[in-house]
Amino acid sequence: MTSTLENNKEIKIQMRGIAKVFETDELETHALKNIDLTIYAGDYVSISGPSGCGKSTLLSILGLLDMPSGGEYTIEGVNVTELSLDQAAEIRNAKIGFIFQSFNLIDELSVFDNVALPLRYSSEKMSEQAITERVNECLQAVDMTHRTGHKPNQLSGGQQQRIAIARALVAKPAILLVDEPTGNLDSKSGDQVMDTLEQLNKNGTTICMVTHDPRYANMADIQLKLLDGSILTTPVPGASIKEAV
Repeated sequence: MTSTLENNKEIKIQMRGIAKVFETDELETHALKNIDLTIYAGDYVSISGPSGCGKSTLLSILGLLDMPSGGEYTIEGVNVTELSLDQAAEIRNAKIGFIFQSFNLIDELSVFDNVALPLRYSSEKMSEQAITERVNECLQAVDMTHRTGHKPNQLSGGQQQRIAIARALVAKPAILLVDEPTGNLDSKSGDQVMDTLEQLNKNGTTICMVTHDPRYANMADIQLKLLDGSILTTPVPGASIKEAV
């Protein structure tokens, strides 16, 4: 059963004592140390810090692309810490939307078909009418309905990233994980993409974003700073994040 707060905000993500250790024959690297993190429905969280601080490792574990060495991680009340690879992939596809700095769109497919792709490969089969309605809804959310029939290579970088956002939204994930979304964009296009994310969050989308840009990090309601695998700062009230030691 999904946990809730007294104010009835649903817990989407909860980590307790998460650690990640990378081992070689000569070296043991503690990439994450005792991370406690709770993200509620509608939160907008940014993760920033210097290169090598653990940002990407934390995002990989949040997205079930990697597993922690210790601690417990739940998504909407489901303990995902010791899942098999197949089980993790199933939860990842159902619960998590990804947005990367590389747009990862398929040039041979139209904008519509790129956004529809997760629905067509979902284990829960949908009718073409239902797919069409959902894709159009997501394209409208990122103001790209006028580009439905275009191919990705006919769009600007900023437009391609907005299509990637629509594709990440289409399966109604519990949370959007966003990794340096403006890394391949000029400042104007980057600002437009960030405005899109901000509007989505205002409409209820839960977002966790890694960024090196302080301006964009400051757009989030909850700002985490990592150093050497530990959380340095406790964010403003609204999410329960315990400073790691």
